[in-house]
Amino acid sequence: MAEPDRAEEPERLSREAGVGAETFRRALGSHAAGVVVVTAAPAEGPVGVTATSFTSVSLDPPLVSFYINARSGTWPGIRDAPAFAVSLLAEDQWEIAQRFATKGVDRFAPPTRWRRGAEGLPLIEGAVGHVLCRRHDLLAVGDHWLVVGRVAAAEVRAEDGGRPLLYHRGRYGRFEA
Repeated sequence: MAEPDRAEEPERLSREAGVGAETFRRALGSHAAGVVVVTAAPAEGPVGVTATSFTSVSLDPPLVSFYINARSGTWPGIRDAPAFAVSLLAEDQWEIAQRFATKGVDRFAPPTRWRRGAEGLPLIEGAVGHVLCRRHDLLAVGDHWLVVGRVAAAEVRAEDGGRPLLYHRGRYGRFEA
């Protein structure tokens, strides 16, 4: 293995944002992500939004998180609700993902199939699983909010566990082993 040339000064990273929005989008689009619908039940009625930023945070206590755009029409409903649900979408639910990512539509109207879970939280039917959370923390990060939830209940589709819906390079797809 060759030794690095110590005489060359390494390139420095900029302290300010040094990448354009389109390059940033393309780079992150190369990362495949699971697709979920996050829902809440504020007093004004159910709200929901598609997210690909859902992730586990901690096992003890059990915490999960996702990001939501601060300008999202769904944000006030999620922010004001004490709890939220995450429906882990199945590989055949790309139309649900698109519907909950579209502005100006009634996301819960047919053909969306959903039911109310604990505390009235909307759960998408046919999902591979659901994670129900109490709001744990909110943190403003750039033009988004990081929402952290403490997991209070979880369920996984019993029959086969289901296969997840994935998002990669602007398209929905499925996992092939």
